[in-house]
Amino acid sequence: MAVTPSDWEDLVTSALLGTERRPPAVPAGGRDAPVALLDEAAQQTLRRRAGLRPAQAAPFLRPAPADPRPSLPPAAARRLSMLLTARPGSGGGGRRGTAPDLVELLPQWLALADGRGYAAPPEALPALLEAARGRTDLRPAVLSFAGPRALWLAGLNPEWRFALRAASGSGGGGGLPAGAGPERVRQLWEEGLFAERVALLSALRVRDAAAARSLLESTWTTERAEDRLMFLDSLRAQLCAEDEPFLERALADRSRNVRGTAAELLSALPGSALSLRMAARAATCVALDRTGADPCVVVEAPHACDAEMERDGVVAKAPSGRGERSWWLGQLVEAAPLATWPERLGGRTPEEIVALEIADGWEGELHAAWCRAAVRQGDAVWARALLGTPSAPEAAGPGAVGPAQRAKLLTTLDAEERAVWVAEFIAAHGLSEAFQLLGVCAVPWSAPLGQAVVDALDIARDAGSYPWSFSGVMGLAERCLDPADASRLAPLTATPAEAENTAPGAGGYWSEAFQRLDSTLRLRATMARELGAA
Repeated sequence: MAVTPSDWEDLVTSALLGTERRPPAVPAGGRDAPVALLDEAAQQTLRRRAGLRPAQAAPFLRPAPADPRPSLPPAAARRLSMLLTARPGSGGGGRRGTAPDLVELLPQWLALADGRGYAAPPEALPALLEAARGRTDLRPAVLSFAGPRALWLAGLNPEWRFALRAASGSGGGGGLPAGAGPERVRQLWEEGLFAERVALLSALRVRDAAAARSLLESTWTTERAEDRLMFLDSLRAQLCAEDEPFLERALADRSRNVRGTAAELLSALPGSALSLRMAARAATCVALDRTGADPCVVVEAPHACDAEMERDGVVAKAPSGRGERSWWLGQLVEAAPLATWPERLGGRTPEEIVALEIADGWEGELHAAWCRAAVRQGDAVWARALLGTPSAPEAAGPGAVGPAQRAKLLTTLDAEERAVWVAEFIAAHGLSEAFQLLGVCAVPWSAPLGQAVVDALDIARDAGSYPWSFSGVMGLAERCLDPADASRLAPLTATPAEAENTAPGAGGYWSEAFQRLDSTLRLRATMARELGAA
């Protein structure tokens, strides 16, 4: 009898279920069922392959674009390979040894190499894209350094699609696509993914604030609430008086979050109608009482939050644990122009106003609101008054409510003044509350700031402090100290004798930490020299 070939799908089903549960539909011919199935599958496989028609050849890949930037010096290229293959340190509060953490040095290396105009080695592009895929914080630096060839390569691997999304919205480097005219910009705006549209709007805002606002207005009513919120936030860049009519209309938005953001932006425009309305409301709540021996500030918080206040961004419902009246007062003062208060409080300067006594326990609420207003309005004069003297016994000015608030106030000062203030603060109070303050200082740290940090670490070691309490500051120092400061660390790398009041093993830990800091700074100096070689 002629052998009838079984259908390929039947063979696959028999193989998956087993020949006992699903005997193959082929003649056994004296063979065991599994053997018969495998023999038939071999024949069918040969027939299937022989019966395929040749497919049309795929087109050749287009060549990778040229990168006109100069190649890395050989030593720098080897360094990049080492950084890309490094693994994270142990961290977690345990001992990390004395070797530098190469993973944490990669962002600095990328910034140096890109700043000096070098092209990424072609063989390093896959590793660079993989690093950026795993660490979103690296993506802008990687894409800028890797250049057009990385985008070409990303088009061949779906896992690197993030690079194409970033490039389509912002030209790969935070700007508009090269040569994009109004029609192309509108097409990207109407057809792009959300992240691409945010990047496009932000880039256009920097180049042409009015055009960005017009683009946003063209689709505003059709956008989702969460998208409107993100788009509105892009107007912080280049915020100007011409934005006021659009933002006033946004105060009537159906989303409370959108209304709140619009109100915040309007309050950052001191001459806006909203800021004047808020100033009038706040002024009725705060006054100067001259009836006593010394003048003092008296506060009468709002008794209600009406619809007009809510329209102007005042949130009526207070958070748990907060009184409603103090909650409303804080929002009014925060949104009022700071220029309101010298006129309202007897022509005094910000320093004199902050020094005034405030009656009935309202000092904390009023000073905290002034802090938020100084940050929102970028007012350095008020920030200095609220920060106070860095060596003050309370470790802060009268208006600062904690390290986080002080750090925000410091951002209103220029980089040099900020570093001097933090250095004096550390010299007076040590490092216990300095971590957030150090985070807002320019990198590399100035010489006085670096000296203050090293001195404070040395003092903490000699005082018998637990070394792991300062691991965060040590990590910051490894990334932010000027490499030239390494010469001052040699005396600190020795293991000190353990005193009775020190934690067991603390001396060895401190020695390792200072050795790692020293080796990291020397490595950063070497990296800079390697990239400086033509």
